[in-house]
Amino acid sequence: MKEIRATAKELMQGYCRVCPVCNGKACAGEVPGMGGLGTGSAFMANVEALSRVRLAMRLIHDTTEPDTSVEFLGHTLSVPVLAAPIGGVSFNMGGGRSEQEYIDAIIHGCAARGTLGCTGDGVPPFILDAACSALTAAGGRGIPFIKPWEDQELFEKLERVLACGVPMVGMDIDAAGLVTLRKMGRPVSPRSSKELQRIRERIPVPFILKGIMTPDQARLAVDAGVDAIVVSNHGGRVLDGTPGTAEVLPAVARAVGHQIPVLVDGGVRSGGDVLKMLALGARAVLIGRPFSVAAIGGLQSGVETYLDALTTELKQAMVMTGTASCRAVSSDILT
Repeated sequence: MKEIRATAKELMQGYCRVCPVCNGKACAGEVPGMGGLGTGSAFMANVEALSRVRLAMRLIHDTTEPDTSVEFLGHTLSVPVLAAPIGGVSFNMGGGRSEQEYIDAIIHGCAARGTLGCTGDGVPPFILDAACSALTAAGGRGIPFIKPWEDQELFEKLERVLACGVPMVGMDIDAAGLVTLRKMGRPVSPRSSKELQRIRERIPVPFILKGIMTPDQARLAVDAGVDAIVVSNHGGRVLDGTPGTAEVLPAVARAVGHQIPVLVDGGVRSGGDVLKMLALGARAVLIGRPFSVAAIGGLQSGVETYLDALTTELKQAMVMTGTASCRAVSSDILT
């Protein structure tokens, strides 16, 4: 990982400092780039909120080989970690790798380790072109996320990704505030509950909605018929001053109950952080910037190496808290 990070730092110079601790402080306001919007407080809040969650160490038990697998929408994931949907390598990461190289690394690296990578979307056609190429080559093993465009563009893009044989699709409704899209003359907009229901009815596979930060929005998503939600503030890149996702996750998870799976992203930096999010109510987590560093720094082998390291950390945290399986994580492991 040291070599991977060193290569990434060189290739991402001017766009990401590859800090020892990825917390948003050094890159505040750097959008485009890898920073948080405005003061960067929302990005920082994600990391800080998770750091305030504490794990209770318990070692009088018989768990030595914990099970890290989980079920998600009919698929078994070897580890409850997915690579978050990120696109725009040229204007967010420096262009040291091509869009195709980047998304190939994410999709194939995740598939090789038994989980799923997500693909992003954007204004330049090459972002979705690269996503479709990678997803097709992987036999559809990945989750494409499409932004909340106007209907014609939205459904055209959904048809393209569905043709890749993917098992599910997502919409990152939290992209509605992206500065980069406004600068390119293609702003995206929020969607009403009725519009979401209409969109859901036209999608023949499970539909994930990313960008939920309050219990009432979670209930509206359920009412609209979505199959899973992602608690996310878009990495702190769309609204300055939001709370960290770990702060709002428990209330959102309670609002949904067992109706649909709840995923979460924001500030997850270690296997211990993954376990914390599961204990707070998530089925699995999405990780963004650290996957980007791994993919830029080491391509597919970098992604695989990062997932291996994360899985080792997760297993260690599970043993140290007496957690036998990621399918049944109790909030009792928090203190």
